Amino acid sequence: MAFTLALVSFSCTGPIIGTLLVEAAVHGGVSGPLVGMGGFSLALALPFALFAAFPGWLNSLPKSGGWLNSVKVVLGFLEIALAFKFLSNADLVVQAGYLQREVFIAIWIAVSTMLTMYLLGFIKLPHDSPLDHLSVGRTLVATFFLMFTIYLIPGLWGAPLKLISGFPPPAFYSESPTGFGGGGGVVANQTAIPEGADPSHCPHGLNCFHDYEKGLKYAKSVNKPILLDFTGWACVNCRKMEEQVWSDPRVLKVLQDEVVLISLYVDEKTPLPEAEQYVSAETGKKVKTIGNKWADFQIKNFNTNAQPQYIIVDHGSLEPLNGTAAYDPDIEKYMLWLGKGIKAYESESH
Repeated sequence: MAFTLALVSFSCTGPIIGTLLVEAAVHGGVSGPLVGMGGFSLALALPFALFAAFPGWLNSLPKSGGWLNSVKVVLGFLEIALAFKFLSNADLVVQAGYLQREVFIAIWIAVSTMLTMYLLGFIKLPHDSPLDHLSVGRTLVATFFLMFTIYLIPGLWGAPLKLISGFPPPAFYSESPTGFGGGGGVVANQTAIPEGADPSHCPHGLNCFHDYEKGLKYAKSVNKPILLDFTGWACVNCRKMEEQVWSDPRVLKVLQDEVVLISLYVDEKTPLPEAEQYVSAETGKKVKTIGNKWADFQIKNFNTNAQPQYIIVDHGSLEPLNGTAAYDPDIEKYMLWLGKGIKAYESESH
């Protein structure tokens, strides 16, 4: 169980452990990494330690029976849904285009529908006990998944689905980025596409750049501050920020008119030309892909590899004008942070 727990939890440890390791390697700090590692390991070990210290607690757990098979089936359906979520992450990283947003949502609708039918007794599996009646708990769970199925259906036509934001692929990774009939949520009112920008791979149709040098060149030409967005295709919190915070009309207007957005994907798998590959001075690893390049860029200049990370800088240096911002769905707080960074740029440029 300990091995399985470590295995399935590993994908979530990167931002936490990675940041602590960078802090220890770059700054030589001891207390911060020690507390972080201690807290992280304690949280994973505590359930095993408690049950080992108080084995009598195990006797208070419910006894197995027919109900347990139903629990296993429900968890099996949930595992299938989550398996497609992680498969979707892999599809996004390699940009294969197999699990675009509409396909992903259709699969989740199918899984949720089958789960509802199973709980209501319309689908039976070989090891199920006879279902003479529906208990209150089973009925409530079935009702929840029925409501969830109904909630998902408008997503096929471009509804934002903010309750599960971060789990489906982003809206721009779909057959119809603006939704069926162009009604797929908030879209930036961009008039012209700057050279080097790629709105087809940016949230809400923003004119964002995926290369720092190209974005820097454009920012100088229009005299606007740069908003660095360190993100990832498989980053759930990045998608949540884009779908819950960036979709706010006030935030979207700032991103559209007052800054030059440069989104750097640290898990981009496109290989770098052989001549541009190098060994990182920070990590000692060979930088082979575009994602490796931007991850090394983030570690080198900002001493962290956590995503999302938002930084407002000017054209002369990579010194943050207003600190950095991470995942926080508080729209007002994000607006305040943006405003202070833009004012700091304006005061420096004048």
